[in-house]
Amino acid sequence: MNFYQFFRILWARRALILLTTVTAFVAALLVVKIVPVRYDAASRVMLDIIKPDPVTGEVIASGFARAYTKTQSELIRDYRVAGRAVDQLGWANSPLYVAAYRARGDSDQRDLRRWLAQQIIDRTKVSLIDTSNILEITTSSTTPESARVIADAVRQAYIDQTLSFKRDSAAQAAQWFEQQAAQLRRQLTEAEARKSAFEKANGVVLEDDTTDTEEARLKAMTGSAAPPPAAAGQAAIAAASPLAGQQAQIDAQIAVAQKTLGPNNPTLIGLQQQRAALAKAANEQAAATRAAARGVGGPSGPSPESLYRAQQQKVLAQRGKVAEVRQLATDVALLRDQFVKTAGRAAELERQAASTETGLTLLGSAVAPQTPAFPNKPLMLLGSLALGLVLGVVLSVFLELLRRRVRATDDLRLAGVPVIGALSPHTTGETGMRRVTSALGLRNLGHNPA
Repeated sequence: MNFYQFFRILWARRALILLTTVTAFVAALLVVKIVPVRYDAASRVMLDIIKPDPVTGEVIASGFARAYTKTQSELIRDYRVAGRAVDQLGWANSPLYVAAYRARGDSDQRDLRRWLAQQIIDRTKVSLIDTSNILEITTSSTTPESARVIADAVRQAYIDQTLSFKRDSAAQAAQWFEQQAAQLRRQLTEAEARKSAFEKANGVVLEDDTTDTEEARLKAMTGSAAPPPAAAGQAAIAAASPLAGQQAQIDAQIAVAQKTLGPNNPTLIGLQQQRAALAKAANEQAAATRAAARGVGGPSGPSPESLYRAQQQKVLAQRGKVAEVRQLATDVALLRDQFVKTAGRAAELERQAASTETGLTLLGSAVAPQTPAFPNKPLMLLGSLALGLVLGVVLSVFLELLRRRVRATDDLRLAGVPVIGALSPHTTGETGMRRVTSALGLRNLGHNPA
């Protein structure tokens, strides 16, 4: 089928094409008049996924950014956000919406708030602006102003719900950490009490570096081993000096503890017991020093070697007790470290629960649209004309293929079939016969005289 044949078909069925075009145009006019007008308003919010959280310092990894934005898009269309928007708009108290709710079908068993929230969900679309971290919240309504109000209400409800999620999660975690901190505090107090009781019962006192006072005294005596007789008294006095420094440190700790702790606190009692043990050891050391001083240059009194051996035997005798009290001190240090970390985490979560940071930035308010998004009258009318025209052409060709007609000589030409002859409507007599025989190539069949 060439162009001329196609054109002749369309011209022959022009009435059908005109009918379908007019019908489509009239149908579009009816749709424009009957279908309610819909206005779309958009409100935008920026996700601060690159900037770290000001409270926790957390940053969303780039690999989870897409999943995070998808989650936020679904959250905006969730019932919790839509329900907050319903509360902000006050639809539950509107007689118009209440009447529409009562006119719903009997199969719908939802309550009023959920039914209204579903209306907002159905009218809301969320999209991510290409190559950006900006979410666009689009809502539709029958009037431009209501579309604008709904868009801003949904965005504000989304921000409020995001903040509520963060606060609730942080508050629950903080409560758990506070319980753990309280439990660790009790364990720490019990461990300190056990350590203090053991030190008091066995007369063993550890320094801050878990060194026994008797071992410290032995080390001091080892550093001054085999002194000359004239310096024996000075060596004994030097051996007592570490005890005096330790006693001064414990006195400072007791002074600080008395300002913050009660008189019956196990920590304060343990420091006082350590102070008493150090004082006793210092007195013994002073007595030994005086005895050594009196024995210098004479046969009476113990020698430095005998004092060293006696101190060595004392250290060896209480080595098992020192090891046990060191284990108790290690337990106390471990519990104290756990308590400090747990209490710090609880405090951090409490600050996060009180924070107003949502990780979202508002980008202006929604603007009331000037033209409706649906129906688009020019587009629908022009589209109906094009649709009717195409439909008429398709129907015309389809009907022609079902029942072909000869509209011109071109319709009789078939591929591979030769033309035998052609008749003209004005051909008559012998002239007509010559034209026929000429067209058929039978020139020698004409009249041949004898």
